[in-house]
Amino acid sequence: MNLKGRNKVDPSFNMSSMTDIVFLLLIFFMLTSTLVTVSAIDVLLPKGGGKTENSTAIAVSITEDSAFYIDKTKISAIDLEQAILTKVGPDKKKTVVIRGDQNVAYKNVMKVIDIANRNKLKMILAVKAK
Repeated sequence: MNLKGRNKVDPSFNMSSMTDIVFLLLIFFMLTSTLVTVSAIDVLLPKGGGKTENSTAIAVSITEDSAFYIDKTKISAIDLEQAILTKVGPDKKKTVVIRGDQNVAYKNVMKVIDIANRNKLKMILAVKAK
């Protein structure tokens, strides 16, 4: 008498559906990740940890010779506050990214920080990743 069952379960696992899901997730993350480049002049940033990119930001760059730039436009130190407020706009939702050269005088960076604090603006100090 033959009592073996006719329905046998295949113990192998089909990985094709799993690889489809992994590729779809990979494509999704590649498309949704943003590669933001800050429109600012090149300065040699000090090293530090953290990420400083923001899509709703304006870049205030300070060169080694104490020249101020807002998004690649040179601004005098006297007109700096008014230029920052014009770029940020009345809603003040943009973040000020302070990009000071590593050899810039501390008082020049503090000038931009004071302007941001006085006007209650969000600010980020940009550094080069380690």
